[in-house]
Amino acid sequence: MSRLTAAEITERLEGVNHWEQHGDMICKTFKLPSFPAAIAFVTQVGFLAEAAAHHPDIDIRYNQVLLTLTTHDVGGLSAKDFDLAAAIDEIMG
Repeated sequence: MSRLTAAEITERLEGVNHWEQHGDMICKTFKLPSFPAAIAFVTQVGFLAEAAAHHPDIDIRYNQVLLTLTTHDVGGLSAKDFDLAAAIDEIMG
């Protein structure tokens, strides 16, 4: 797995829904209808992350979930981040 170039990151950002780059990370806040819905969403993300062997930082604030992805092994963004972002977007429909 290698670190993506700035051009590759720009291209891949177009393929994910509302993820934003912040330095060497991509982030997105998901708003759910309730706290239990937020916890259920995080559980689904957890299963995806475990299957991908790639784990996001997760911040839960009542019904809002902030996910942050980066690949620590390469010191920045890799294809793994965008693959997991796309898979997470799929569970939200």
